[in-house]
Formats: sequence, structure tokens, C-alpha cells
Amino acid sequence: MTNAEKNIKRVFDVFFACAGLLLLGWFILLTAIISKIFIGGNGFFKQQRVGQYGKLFTIYKIETIHPKEAVKKTPHISGLGQLIRHYKIDEFPQFWNVLEGTMSFVGPRPDLPGFADKLEGEATIILSVKPGITGPATLHFRNEETLLKTQNNPEIYNKEIIWPQKIAINIQYVKEYRFIKDIRYILKTFFS
Repeated sequence: MTNAEKNIKRVFDVFFACAGLLLLGWFILLTAIISKIFIGGNGFFKQQRVGQYGKLFTIYKIETIHPKEAVKKTPHISGLGQLIRHYKIDEFPQFWNVLEGTMSFVGPRPDLPGFADKLEGEATIILSVKPGITGPATLHFRNEETLLKTQNNPEIYNKEIIWPQKIAINIQYVKEYRFIKDIRYILKTFFS
């Protein structure tokens, strides 16, 4: 990615993150309040993720699982939590991450410590870009939760099948980066 492409991407991110927060800020806050009342917890979920250059940052989401359920191996997600996740409303607070510069609208999804920070060789190129709210791997595995539920051992399936495919898709995204492709990924996120 050239410096000009980085600058274009950043201007786009800042403009649309501001617009998103101005237009949807009330909705994000309302959803967090509803989550707090009906799901429990704080309404907002915060977690450490691995970002650009392997630096840790705090990601923000709407809470969809009660904190007591979240520590279980197979947590129960309420109907409301499933609805919020299905429509990706839980991702809206990440507009703040985009505005502060820890994320972009498009890029590899930020992973928990223990995955992205363990990348080696050619795969480390993934850490040269900011993680994104959406991206090619996110779109390819948009039904990941459903897919994992059908597996006998979801952890092994994720580690041996899904994770390597995500790595390959994200390497290709970084190597073949074009801003116009980011626009296509955003449109696919909303319209497919």
C-alpha cells in the first residue's frame, strides 16, 4: 500500500466514522441501554485485540452475551443477543475504533492475542495494515458461527480449516490492495 493509498483510506475512514457516529450515535447508545437492561453487563463490551504491527488495542462492541455466560465454553446467547449479532449492530461501536485510528472500515478482522500475534513468515504482512470492521475474509466466513456449530470439534475446525483460509485471504488482500476494492467490500457487507 502506497502512502497516497494510506492517506486516502484514512480520510475515508475518518469522514465516514464521524458521519456514522453523528447519525447512529443515538442508536448505538439506545442499543447499549437495551442490552444492559435485557442481557446484563455494561451494555458495551470491551476486549483486547491484536492490531496493526501487533500492538494491542481495546475493541468496542454492544454486549450480546451476559458476562456470566461469556466465561462458559459454549455460552448461551439470548434471542436479543442473536438479533443484535445477526444484523451486525454489535459492531457499530467500532466506528469509534476507526475514528481513533486503531481500526479501519476494511481490513483483516482483529484477533484475540494468541492468534494474529503468533503469525510467522509471509503471514506477518497482515499486521502491516489496520484491522477492519469488514473485509474479504469476514465476508467469506460471514456464517462462521453457524458453520462452527455444525462441527464435532469447533476449536479444531477453526484452528485447522478456517484460520488458515482467513490467513490466505488476508495475505492476498494486503498484497493486492486497491482502495476501490475496499469500496466493493463495504457494498458487499451491506447488500449481500
